[in-house]
Amino acid sequence: MEHNWSGNHRYAGRLIRPATLGELAELVGAAPRVRALGSRHSFTDIGDAGSMGGSAGAAGSTGEPGVLVSLDGLPPVFSIAQTGAATGAETEEQGSTVTVGAGMRYGEVSRRLHKQGWALANLASLPHISVAGAVATGTHGSGDTNASLATAVAAITLLDASGRERRLARGDADFDGSVVGLGALGIVTTLTLDIEPTYEVRQDVWTDLPGRAVEDHLDEITGSGYSVSLFTDFSDRTFAQAWVKTREESAPAVFFGARRATRQLHPDIGAVADGVTQQGGIPGPWLDRLPHFRMEFTPSHGAELQSEYLVPRPRVLDALEAMRRLRPVFAGLLRVSELRTVAADGLWLSPAYETDVVGFHLTWELDEPAVYAVLPAIETALLPLGARPHWGKCFVATSAELEALYPRMADFRALRGRVDPDGTFGNAFLDRVVGGSDSVAGSVTGR
Repeated sequence: MEHNWSGNHRYAGRLIRPATLGELAELVGAAPRVRALGSRHSFTDIGDAGSMGGSAGAAGSTGEPGVLVSLDGLPPVFSIAQTGAATGAETEEQGSTVTVGAGMRYGEVSRRLHKQGWALANLASLPHISVAGAVATGTHGSGDTNASLATAVAAITLLDASGRERRLARGDADFDGSVVGLGALGIVTTLTLDIEPTYEVRQDVWTDLPGRAVEDHLDEITGSGYSVSLFTDFSDRTFAQAWVKTREESAPAVFFGARRATRQLHPDIGAVADGVTQQGGIPGPWLDRLPHFRMEFTPSHGAELQSEYLVPRPRVLDALEAMRRLRPVFAGLLRVSELRTVAADGLWLSPAYETDVVGFHLTWELDEPAVYAVLPAIETALLPLGARPHWGKCFVATSAELEALYPRMADFRALRGRVDPDGTFGNAFLDRVVGGSDSVAGSVTGR
């Protein structure tokens, strides 16, 4: 049976790897229920084709697993639409793009772009994740002016439940509701991404950043680099590490009372740092600095669970204090927490919809019962602050709770009902967090 990256979830459904788009279209058109699997860097049943309660009036809701499809057997797609030379600001303004296959991983896309003189504006901490999966769940990197990876999407192509191709471009009526789509609106086959001329980044790491400095100078700290990450375990007010990535050749000699690291560091204190990207302020290509981890190494630990809550920026200090108070609840279970900033966007189900946010990323020990036992207390503290959980990570919020956090949730359900009236792309996860089925909506399994 297929399982996710960390091994905590085994997918229901038979996995098929179509070799052509025609095979994929035929499969989708014939299957009563189908879901796509990407790099499997999710920690829940979001990718399952398992039993469901009949989202959007699904036919044949017998509880039998549906079909899982992997797109890694399809012919490769990588096409740059170049509107000018790969140098100078004019090209970027004119909107150069790359169209890629949905199953491609960011590391592969980045290497091919860089080789031809191009770049993406930002990357997540892992280059190992698939483009379609990251976009569909609102995955992000960091930076006060950097929005989620989904905002780089200029166009998206999907197969609907009949197997017909449907293309949406930025500005189309359904576009903002379809990009962060949770796999609920069709099988994504290609994405067109904004690109810019290649650039260099340096990465400086600082240790023992005083908590008082963060409380008093948060805006200056997160604005001190193109991408900034702060690491803590909430055991005291000190931030163990600050990773500052800049697109300039020089960086400040001092950093708000922190000490400059003198060697490569892993964000999880004590872990071997062989797999992290180059630190020490040495400039290098964007694709070798913006992620935290190198493509050729196993990402992070693997044997872990993850949660993330994206808090509206004005409530960050409240969220920090809440997590410090809750420290006794999860002591010994939390490996490390990373705080990253994400700019607002207009994508309906993006956790940064219409508000700048700070992501509180939580890396847990691989102990699923224990993690799900502490999540209700965390969500009781953070959700009233406006925090939205990352769609691909562990959380327990129900559709009713999430609807209060997403002003366009009802519009998304209406869009889903219109483009997938039989619930071909539905599953129990969607019933639970989006709603639309009387039989399972709102039931929390923690699985």
